[in-house]
Amino acid sequence: MTLEEKIKQSETHIFKAIFPNTTNHYDTLFGGTAMQLMDEVAFITATRFSRQRVVTVSSDRIDFKQPIPAGTFAEFIGKVVKIGNTSLQVHVEIYVEDMYSESREKAISGNFTFVALNENKEPVPINK
Repeated sequence: MTLEEKIKQSETHIFKAIFPNTTNHYDTLFGGTAMQLMDEVAFITATRFSRQRVVTVSSDRIDFKQPIPAGTFAEFIGKVVKIGNTSLQVHVEIYVEDMYSESREKAISGNFTFVALNENKEPVPINK
């Protein structure tokens, strides 16, 4: 399998319904909850790509462009965008979708960096 095919195969899509228990006093998704879900999608993507133990070592520039109101769907998309020796970077985008119309737009995006670890929690090369 080529590297391009492996990246494509590891792309992760998860949908969530946004309910009031995940929203703030403005009735929109908490920023911290969005970041937690983004990190989870990024982790799944990194693991599916490398098939190794990985841990988050940083997040970079999370851009909140649109609020995500209660009563909408959110699609989280994770894609490997950079591969180093022991680390890889995953870009995550969240799209907000109205439940009862065709309306869909990008709401949040950000990058997460992971390092592959062995059983002794030491960095090891990423399986490419």
